[in-house]
Amino acid sequence: MYHYDDYDRALVFERVAQFRDQVARRISGELSEEEFLPLRLQNGLYLQKHAYMLRVAIPYGTLSSTQLRTLARIAREHDRGYGHFTTRQNIQFNWIDLAEVPDILEQLAEVEMHAIQTSGNCVRNITTEAFAGVAADELLDPRPLAEILRQWSTINPEFLFLPRKFKIALCAAEQDRAAIQMHDIGLYLYRDEVGEMRLRVMVGGGLGRTPILGLQIREGLHWRHLLSYVEAILRVYNRHGRRDNKYKARIKILVKALGIEAFAREVEAEWQHLKDGPAELTEAEYQRVAASFDTPPYARLHHTYLEYGTRLAEAPEFARWAARNLQPHKVPGYAAVVLSTKPGPESPPGDVTAEQMEAVADWADAFGFGEIRIAHEQNLVLPDVRKADLHALWQKARAVGLATSNIGLLTDIIACPGGDYCSLANAKSIPIAQAIQARFEDIERLHDLGELSLNISGCMNACGHHHIGNIGILGVDKGGSEWYQITLGGAQGMASALGKVVGPSFSAEEVPDVIERIVETFVDYREGEERFVDTVQRIGLEPFKERVYAKAGEVA
Repeated sequence: MYHYDDYDRALVFERVAQFRDQVARRISGELSEEEFLPLRLQNGLYLQKHAYMLRVAIPYGTLSSTQLRTLARIAREHDRGYGHFTTRQNIQFNWIDLAEVPDILEQLAEVEMHAIQTSGNCVRNITTEAFAGVAADELLDPRPLAEILRQWSTINPEFLFLPRKFKIALCAAEQDRAAIQMHDIGLYLYRDEVGEMRLRVMVGGGLGRTPILGLQIREGLHWRHLLSYVEAILRVYNRHGRRDNKYKARIKILVKALGIEAFAREVEAEWQHLKDGPAELTEAEYQRVAASFDTPPYARLHHTYLEYGTRLAEAPEFARWAARNLQPHKVPGYAAVVLSTKPGPESPPGDVTAEQMEAVADWADAFGFGEIRIAHEQNLVLPDVRKADLHALWQKARAVGLATSNIGLLTDIIACPGGDYCSLANAKSIPIAQAIQARFEDIERLHDLGELSLNISGCMNACGHHHIGNIGILGVDKGGSEWYQITLGGAQGMASALGKVVGPSFSAEEVPDVIERIVETFVDYREGEERFVDTVQRIGLEPFKERVYAKAGEVA
């Protein structure tokens, strides 16, 4: 993984010192909360319902075991013993004392981490898939270009005060596990017929109040032009994006208003001033960064298959876990392991305790090369585990509640913190997730249902990405009460789709029964091993509407 150079270290430690002074001035009263607001947001610090929340960046979702142990220490010493991993590969600490923030940031800086640009109208954390560099279906490793984008966008003065927040994601595999179509800029990296790295560029994606899938603006962009082309897009957005209405300020609104062809012409015209200039990447710079992502010293492990196969045959529960929680690895004898943060109603999705973090860090050292990944689905990943070690790892993970075999299934729920913490939320997310998990605790039933994603957001900001869940749940306010709107048919990946609203919203108490009736309808209409999303696409919403509203005699 990438390690800071002298410039990175100087920048991060100077920012800590600067913010330490700003915090002291806020506590003394020299700065008002209004004056302090933009300063704290630049450092990832939010004021939530009960306390300050600190959001820490995990660039392209990669952590070392040392970094994860530091996060565990922060959770134990400065929070309430846990952290919350988000859909954009960050971690949030929800119970932070303002006076302690500079010390926390200094601890992070000492292990090459920070909270810079995890908030505010700027380029946010650069993301990619959790299996980058190891996935069997990967075309090439996107992490060097992700790191180059991180360095370029961090405290880039031209783009620190954009009309609205800006998110960039990269993917370089046959399957899109980074949800690139839901980002302001989505980049798909591949090789052309002569082996040169090329980029397919999509713009204008985003969820929130106006969900829109990104549209292709460029095909076959040479990798050397990555920064100059992204800069051209950002310049057009910075110049023409709306600043009078934050609900219409995202780039997706600008692209929709102009039309993709007109927007593309604006970008191409701007790019002519930047192309082949100082922002063009060189082979030397690419190799300098790529050297940090050299292939680990994998062993030749073909002989381990016999032992692994024996374990699968002897332990059905282990075999079920292996079927759901392992990702094929590009190196024979290895697997990438997904550790589920969704064991059931006792733990909110994405929450990981300090003790669990320390355990995962230990496993990363014992079973891999000291590296951990954070998945878009809020789970943790050990990217390089020998198949011969999988049974031992599974036993350890099971002992601390990280071995639920539900990856990609109904209870692998994505959920934002919702109204329990967030001051923007219209409704709670966590109790809804827990009620659904309690209803569907039968693991055999979950496996019979097959692939089925369920995402929950507490408000229209869509931090839980409910629009792209096969089943989406959105918290809405009705006369001061919490209600929940259901969408069906959303999907992420190469066949991304936005879910459609089933009908009128439901009370919190009704939601588990509604999900039950949706699932029953799927089972009744399913053909063979058909996936939920495919059944919805085939039969439409009407059968689901009829079933979920039948009890109240309501016609949707």
